[in-house]
Amino acid sequence: MTRILVTRSPEDAARTAERLKALGFDACQAPVTRIVPTGDPAPDAPYDALIVTSAHAADALAGLDRLKLVFAVGEHTAEVIRPQGYTRVIVADGDAVSLSRLIREQLPPGLVLLHVTARHHKEEPALSLRQAGFTVLQWEAYEAQAVETLPEAAVEALRTGQIGAALHYSRRSADLVVRLVREAGLASNLQAFPHLCLSADVAAPLMAVGAAVRVAEGPSEDALLRLLDSLP
Repeated sequence: MTRILVTRSPEDAARTAERLKALGFDACQAPVTRIVPTGDPAPDAPYDALIVTSAHAADALAGLDRLKLVFAVGEHTAEVIRPQGYTRVIVADGDAVSLSRLIREQLPPGLVLLHVTARHHKEEPALSLRQAGFTVLQWEAYEAQAVETLPEAAVEALRTGQIGAALHYSRRSADLVVRLVREAGLASNLQAFPHLCLSADVAAPLMAVGAAVRVAEGPSEDALLRLLDSLP
């Protein structure tokens, strides 16, 4: 059974491991980040709707107005939001581009949107929404905190050639993988198997060290996992 390196945060890695098992693969879970609250207070300003781009925002949402309209990036995020008591949830197609488009289709410009996001976040969807005339308040409520070392099981799997491929979901985690593997004295081992990446941006740190990368056709886990079909 081909073993796949999964470096997402623990909760996400466990969920991906279940999907891999159903597809006939074995997951080597090696989270390079852990999700923790930042402690930053929510903006003290009125807003018209919420934007949620990750299920990791769930704890932060507990203290917000449940009557507000919520725009969720994808169905998994929506499934985490609804049990919090939010009943007005509109779901995008799983990426920031479709989320921004959905909001622009549903709401008139000039409204204030509260984006509950991570400490390290991309420009979208806030950039295009501001360009379209919305005010976007960003609350960095949680962060993906880097771990200090790779789990020993992952180090051993890399050292002994047990990894058949790796999945990468963000540029930051790919950067961390490269650094932590190098610190473990195994930098050359990254070139021993293909790295399946959610986007070209995610792939960049791996390409920089000479690793073989394959990029998903779209920014979704379904598209990423379809790359597994190309493995020998």
